[in-house]
Amino acid sequence: MSEPGSQQSASCTERVKAYVRTRKGTVLAVEIACCLIVLICYAASRTPGYLGVAITELIFSTVFFFLFALSYDQQISFIHWGWTDFLRAALGAGFFIILCIICLIRGGDGAGIAGSVIGLLTGILFAYDAFITFPKLRRTHAPAATESPDNI
Repeated sequence: MSEPGSQQSASCTERVKAYVRTRKGTVLAVEIACCLIVLICYAASRTPGYLGVAITELIFSTVFFFLFALSYDQQISFIHWGWTDFLRAALGAGFFIILCIICLIRGGDGAGIAGSVIGLLTGILFAYDAFITFPKLRRTHAPAATESPDNI
């Protein structure tokens, strides 16, 4: 997610460049690149029916990248962006891993197998993204007070 103390006066490209240097920004940028590679591999194969997951995750990752880079997650407060990002990453990991295992079992041409292998690595990357997002969700939860208001 975006850093709370980011400068509001920086230009759009400066904010994106600064966000790519963070760990979350780097992970999202690599997710976008891997989804694009998987998309190209599946489009070049004889079975282009597996493009849906790559296209969907490419769009979601791109939207979240720019949303966090430009700090729109802090301006739009009625959505819990931490849980939304965690669900995006966890579902992306599950979908990529299941789809790529099915594609590898079925076999096919070289482009489909290459897309499946890169897709498995992309699924692991999405799982890592969910893994680094989850502790931030637990940290934002404030514990309830255990003392009574009357100090009894």
